[in-house]
Amino acid sequence: MRIGTAEGNSTFFSQGLALKAMLEKFDVLRPVEILESPIASTQNVDRLKTGDIDFGFLAANWLGHAKEGFPPFDGPTDLRVVAPMNMGPMFFVALSTSDIQSVRNLRGKRIAVGPKSGGVAQHALLILGALDIGPNDFTPVYVDFHAGANALVAGEVDAQLQRPIPNRIMSELDARADIQVIPYEPRDLEVVIEKSKVYRRATMRSGALKALRRDLVQPGVVNLLVSHSRANREMVRNIASTIFNGAEELVRLNALFAGLPELFKSLAHDGLAGFEFEGVKLHEGARLAYQELGLI
Repeated sequence: MRIGTAEGNSTFFSQGLALKAMLEKFDVLRPVEILESPIASTQNVDRLKTGDIDFGFLAANWLGHAKEGFPPFDGPTDLRVVAPMNMGPMFFVALSTSDIQSVRNLRGKRIAVGPKSGGVAQHALLILGALDIGPNDFTPVYVDFHAGANALVAGEVDAQLQRPIPNRIMSELDARADIQVIPYEPRDLEVVIEKSKVYRRATMRSGALKALRRDLVQPGVVNLLVSHSRANREMVRNIASTIFNGAEELVRLNALFAGLPELFKSLAHDGLAGFEFEGVKLHEGARLAYQELGLI
């Protein structure tokens, strides 16, 4: 079984290694091969389409584009949701000496948003667009996250959109510079969540970073394990069931899975619809597993 993740040392890659360890521990499938996907979600969609991988990590905000074949995808892909992996906050950071006091203040600023074809750049457009800050109202700087962090410290950009923590680059940035996590003005976060259904409220706890001097609520994106519709029903059923039953083991193996048991419950609150994003259905095997588990 082959699982597409993201570049080495990324959140998806480290989660993939934990998922491999858990699946092999419970002898669900052997061997499990974890593949790096330097362009992460978008590359995983292409690999699922060609059959190069069996499962892939995907941020929920890409599902609609992949289903319809909108750019950057070359035609529609018949994806299916298998299981949630985590809900990670997407958050902007700036130097503490910056005049940026809220996300609305990012209008007119230079913002490091990751590679142009990556998922984080799309998050920047979605989040700022929800606040009527269009692509011509700020300057996106398309560099990798390490270079983006360096540019922030050097004053070459005003802010950076960061990936969910814990991640190594953010931890290093937090240790070497006086950084702030940028908050939202009253009601703005709700506006972002209302306009883009891929986000949910995610609380970043005080002390998790030096930059977090108080609890802050940020838009959290649900990251998913997905497959192609042609994936074997029994294989998907076994994997979905094992992920649910092994959620605590995943948390033990990798802190990025923290909150996974609660995320399952949150999605189950809305029944079948809770597990389906952007019009992409739950895989038949996963649906059977969650029915047996009493989630839907």
